[in-house]
Amino acid sequence: MLIAREKESALLQDALRADDSQFIAVYGRRRVGKTYLIRQTFGDKFIFEHAGLADGGMKDQLQAFTASLRRFGLDVDDIPTNWIDAFELLKDLIIRSRAKKKIVFIDELSWMDTQKSGFLVALENFWNGWASARNDVVLIVCASATSWMLDKIIHNKGGLYNRLTSQIHLKPFKLCDCEEYLVSKGIKISRYDILEMYMAIGGVPFYWTFVKKGLSVAQNIDAMFFAEDAPMKDEFEFLFSSLFKKPQNYIAVVTALGKKKLGLTRNELAEAAGIPNSGYLTKIMDELISCGFIRKYTEFGKKTKDSIYQLTDHYTLFYFKFLKKKPSDEHFWTINTDSSIRNTWCGLAFERVCLDHVAQIKVKLGITGVLTEVHAWASRPDTKKNVKGAQIDLVIARKDRVLNLCEMKYSINKYTITKKDDESLRNKIIAIKNASKTNYSIHPVLVTTYGLSDGIYSGIIQSVITAEDLFARL
Repeated sequence: MLIAREKESALLQDALRADDSQFIAVYGRRRVGKTYLIRQTFGDKFIFEHAGLADGGMKDQLQAFTASLRRFGLDVDDIPTNWIDAFELLKDLIIRSRAKKKIVFIDELSWMDTQKSGFLVALENFWNGWASARNDVVLIVCASATSWMLDKIIHNKGGLYNRLTSQIHLKPFKLCDCEEYLVSKGIKISRYDILEMYMAIGGVPFYWTFVKKGLSVAQNIDAMFFAEDAPMKDEFEFLFSSLFKKPQNYIAVVTALGKKKLGLTRNELAEAAGIPNSGYLTKIMDELISCGFIRKYTEFGKKTKDSIYQLTDHYTLFYFKFLKKKPSDEHFWTINTDSSIRNTWCGLAFERVCLDHVAQIKVKLGITGVLTEVHAWASRPDTKKNVKGAQIDLVIARKDRVLNLCEMKYSINKYTITKKDDESLRNKIIAIKNASKTNYSIHPVLVTTYGLSDGIYSGIIQSVITAEDLFARL
């Protein structure tokens, strides 16, 4: 059963109605459901399906490719010694097929592109020199190595340049999608519990398959991460190595960003990660953005060259906070239910969930028809001028000359605006006005779990967004 992939599935199905051959690339981070989407959309309609070998050399890859050709009915005597000949055999299989549309699915494409194998040249020759001239071939490729897909397929500067007919960037689930998935599995938990789970694992569909019926959120998290045989105990080691060819540099970037809540400028990041400030660093950051690990934002009132990079991936943040030191207690999460370290994490993690659901926030604010830009903003304290520092993680700048300053507060009850909160928010309003010289109207917004309780300081808040609002399906 496909959850929340209707548009992507429809795009794939459109390929069957096209008048010419189609070349479609599906990419996205590890475990996001690329292969599942393709198989659920087409069922048993493939005339050929193959997946590359994770650690196989060229000979192993060709042998496996030949075995797949045989499995789909081609009589092959000898294993080809190069990829040009291997794709000639694939042509034979396609020609012999009686299917109206010949759907060919090649998964884990990057693993087939071994050193000096000539795989990409053969793929280019197959598509440019033969398949694209027909009107009945649907070639679908994907790989977990997102950087390879972006470099070699999506942004190819060689023979495959501008040859894709479609591309699908498969993104993680939103809260509403996770809820729909749990319902489909007969798992009934509250939205508050779904929110807490999302704060730990984000919207990666595969991670949600480990949520077990009948267990509390704390028990599920313990079982997933902290138990002796926890299925996700070593996920971090595999995550970056499966996505990127030189994972250590990508890990260095996210590690540096994981230490700074507000994020880092490009120069700060280069220094903290120990990577030269060059085009290579740009490539790393762009790919991490494409995979949803980090976000790039501009502080309100500043120029794009002053952009900030911030770690936003839920699982990675959870790993740095709780898993990197490898806690030995298999009931770690249950024991720390009310601990200060967990409560601090909840506040930060909730902010990241809100950043994932800005579209839902805009719907609740009634500004979907207004052109907006999303920013964050911060100012450093100045002791000489007796000016306090200020930080706003979400600023929605509207073309109707309004700034929505979104305060994101995680709470187990309705949130109460205290005198300290009131002073802090007023300080932020003054600070952003002075620093940006804006003449926009400023509307403070509270985004919290259960809403706002009435109090003597609650009048400063002009709009309230609850966790329920973040579950809206758009």
